Amino acid sequence: MTAVHTSDSVAAPARPQGRPLPSRVRQFYALTKPGVVQLIVFCAFIGMVMAVPGLPTAWEWLRMAVASFGIWCVAAAAAAFNCIVEQTMDARMKRTAWRPTAKGELSNSQTLAFAAALGIGGSVVLYVFINALTMWLTFATFVGYAIIYTVVLKPMTPQNIVIGGASGAMPPVLGWVAMTGQLSPEAWIMCLIIFLWTPPHFWALALYRVEDYRKAGLPMLPVTHGNQFTRLQVFLYTWVLFAGCLMPFAYGMSSWIYLVAAVALSLGFCYYGFRLWRHYSDALARKTFRYSIFHLSALFAALLVDHYVL
Repeated sequence: MTAVHTSDSVAAPARPQGRPLPSRVRQFYALTKPGVVQLIVFCAFIGMVMAVPGLPTAWEWLRMAVASFGIWCVAAAAAAFNCIVEQTMDARMKRTAWRPTAKGELSNSQTLAFAAALGIGGSVVLYVFINALTMWLTFATFVGYAIIYTVVLKPMTPQNIVIGGASGAMPPVLGWVAMTGQLSPEAWIMCLIIFLWTPPHFWALALYRVEDYRKAGLPMLPVTHGNQFTRLQVFLYTWVLFAGCLMPFAYGMSSWIYLVAAVALSLGFCYYGFRLWRHYSDALARKTFRYSIFHLSALFAALLVDHYVL
């Protein structure tokens, strides 16, 4: 994959001398894709809380904080590495053209050093203060997102987000293992929910950003199979996700509080999916995308409330 700037010798856009430090800090912070990483850490944190029966002790709260920091570092490193790999495509897409790597504000070596420092630092924190299994699973998630999904799957197949979604679904598993040191069915159920949520979430985005993806040469589903087919897939996936969201209750890891929230939130997603299928507009696709984020956040928040109330 060809990069926008293949070496540091390529001149970056002219900028004022003596740029203040906060501006540079903001550029590096933008590489971490804060919104995405915050959702990752939130889902990992839910996995941590769900792994602890009752209210956590002060020591367990500290462990959660340290684990969250380590996971944030590695996730941020993966995001920064992704900015290097996709800088050519980012520069072609309105949604991502503002990124420092796409604009040439940060060089490849600066970004790579930043990603390496975060990735190594986060891994050391997880290995030393949490446990080796959490570190290795987090590292595997990094490889799954930054290499398997970004480098291999994304430019190769319209099913990239379905297959690659497995790495993005791992945060609750990481959180659970951070607190227990072992893998359990409850963690995989939460992982499954995010795995099923990922395709309708990203395809809603791809529907109204289809020209961006076409210009970038990415085989996203709306590009390869068209708008109508993608809309149908979003609608069908919302129902598959509905079934997946019932599993915590069916397995016995949650009660009726979560069940009521899961049914209401999932029916809302299905409603958006149906409207998108039958009465498409870019504005509705944006609303569906935003609702998908609310759906996952509220669903896991409901799981958390249920855990403490009953």
